[in-house]
Amino acid sequence: MRIYTFDTTLRDGTQGEAVNLTVEDKLVIAQKLDDLGIDYIEGGWPGSNPKDKEFFARARTVRWKHAKITAFGATRLAKFSVDRDPSVLALVEAGTPAVSIFGKSWDLHTERALRISEEENLRLIEDTVRFLKEHGKEVVFDAEHFFDGYKSNPAFALRTLEAAKRAGADVLCLCDTNGGSLPGEVAEITAEVRRRFDGVIGIHTHNDSDVAVANAIAAIEQGATHVQGCINGYGERCGNANLISIIANLELKLGHTTIGAEKLAHLTSVARFVAELANLPLRNDQPYVGQSAFAHKGGVHVSAVLRDSNTYEHIRPELVGNRQRVLISDLSGRANILYKLKEHGLAERLTEEARRELLERIKHLEYEGYELEAAEGTFELLVREALHPNLQPFELVSFEVTTRMTPQRGSVSTATVTLKAQDGVHSATATGHGPVNALDLCLRQCLSSLYPSIRDVRLVDYKVRVLDSRKGTAAKVRVLVEWTDNKRSWTTVGVSDNVIEASWLALTDAIRLELMRLLEKDEALEKAVEDYCWGV
Repeated sequence: MRIYTFDTTLRDGTQGEAVNLTVEDKLVIAQKLDDLGIDYIEGGWPGSNPKDKEFFARARTVRWKHAKITAFGATRLAKFSVDRDPSVLALVEAGTPAVSIFGKSWDLHTERALRISEEENLRLIEDTVRFLKEHGKEVVFDAEHFFDGYKSNPAFALRTLEAAKRAGADVLCLCDTNGGSLPGEVAEITAEVRRRFDGVIGIHTHNDSDVAVANAIAAIEQGATHVQGCINGYGERCGNANLISIIANLELKLGHTTIGAEKLAHLTSVARFVAELANLPLRNDQPYVGQSAFAHKGGVHVSAVLRDSNTYEHIRPELVGNRQRVLISDLSGRANILYKLKEHGLAERLTEEARRELLERIKHLEYEGYELEAAEGTFELLVREALHPNLQPFELVSFEVTTRMTPQRGSVSTATVTLKAQDGVHSATATGHGPVNALDLCLRQCLSSLYPSIRDVRLVDYKVRVLDSRKGTAAKVRVLVEWTDNKRSWTTVGVSDNVIEASWLALTDAIRLELMRLLEKDEALEKAVEDYCWGV
């Protein structure tokens, strides 16, 4: 069955607490959604703010391939006739082929929010829909709070749909605005609406009970053919139904057509694109498109997946543009460690003993508090050291760091580092912005004459986590440091009960890794690590 998709990320999604999009952001996202094959893109409420008004003005100049840009608004106010209501007129002026308007379908809201009679509320709905139809608009009527309204007063809730339908509404969309309904209720009520009304029935759900996607699917199974939601489930309070998951479930599990099988492979990239523009991290555990959606950590799982991915994967990740990952940790079996190496023909370059030692070393490090699934740089270094045990660019002889506080200059950190490299022993002293910066400067001074390329490696992120807070200031800490050489990025990790030592370990691992890359060009290993790093 053909199910029409209605995206409200640019309207309802921006009502989420942390979501803020510029007009340019909204236009770029709308074009991405159009490319994906979304049927309706709700751009905002042109009568409510200048940003949305500008969006619709600029959207009129874009040649849309597939989607119908949709303006959002409300039924007329009781104090205005429909042809004099500024909000309704703004919907006409937006110049979109479709509009979505919400009207009250819960007697509680009619009585307490609008403070009008039920008959007057029905006239608001009918007048507004008819006016918009007379101006050539495709009209989606959003029956706000429909499920709560039906449970309170089913006769009145159904009369609001009758008013919209009588005036010519193209879609009757049932809204679980408070997100309090459960799938069984949604299915039962939608089935009753489907029995009473022909034409297109829609569903709009919120996630306050953590079942928004399930509710949307329940409605579709009872005959709804228009589904609304937001990319990544953005939206007010707990968010709207996640349109990414809805599309994947409808296409892959229920055999319906939404954007089409070929475009499903773009779901992951679209989810990440929208998250990036919204400046929000995409949840690792987000179904279908998250980095952990097809990640395997337990050794038994990995061993089974390598034989047949169906053992622990409900779909092939490539269908939605994602990919399988194998995590490296203390739960790893040999299958985890060999996964990437074997895939690229590297496994045979390690003896059985070397593979066993690598596995034991990783397990020991994780026991000590290292987290290699978030530190692909450290993992790459371990593999390189196993493959090339005699290749050591430098060794630490000693380091010392002091921090002095003065009223005039504040804190001043000075470090002294002595290293043994291929051309002899090097020492350096430097003052930096904190102890880590001072150590970094010393390390580079010691090595830059022999390895000038390390000047390009720079720190871009630094995180510290206390591993056992019960020990207070004596607790062990884990330091994760992200680096870049302007070509790629990687993360290294250090663990110690001394935060300076933990930082030093992460720092030297990053530099040692970069030097090993330069000294031993190993394209097969680089490809294996590149694949591993993709999802970390």
